[in-house]
Amino acid sequence: MKAIEIILLSIGLAMDAFAVSVCKGISIKKVTWKKSIIIGIYFGIFQALMPTIGYFLGKAFEKIITSTDHWIAFILLSAIGGNMIKNSFNSNYEDYNDDIRFKTMIVLAIATSIDALAVGITFAFLNVNLILSVSIIGVITFLLSILGTKIGNKFGDKYQNKAEFIGGIILILIGIKILLEHLNIIHN
Repeated sequence: MKAIEIILLSIGLAMDAFAVSVCKGISIKKVTWKKSIIIGIYFGIFQALMPTIGYFLGKAFEKIITSTDHWIAFILLSAIGGNMIKNSFNSNYEDYNDDIRFKTMIVLAIATSIDALAVGITFAFLNVNLILSVSIIGVITFLLSILGTKIGNKFGDKYQNKAEFIGGIILILIGIKILLEHLNIIHN
């Protein structure tokens, strides 16, 4: 994968964390930089950790599924993206509170990074620099989570659904590109 693809993928993956950060920003009476950074750290770490775990799971089963790796990447990315698009039309988001303690944030961080685990599995079958990729994913998620918290606190939930919709589209397009490259319909 090229750097621009990793960046776009990172932005797509970060949209769940961004959306939840917007919710956290809405529910926190006064968002401080400290609270925003704590939220960003949780989401950034888990968005980087999950694809790493997925990568090693994928490598463990690489010999079994190398003939279908492009289809697996396409299906996983499309399913994740489709789910994000579907969720973007759902206005019944959970009621978040201003609690940013470990017990609360760990659940949110895991929930928003499950899709990154699946993406990590696809990394095992692609030409990906894992350390660089997960670093970019973590940093972009960290920054977008801080931004989401601030936006949520200032503007409410106006951008939450749009962010998740755009993230879903990005993931689907990357999945389609991977499939078309492996089927030799397009070239890198």
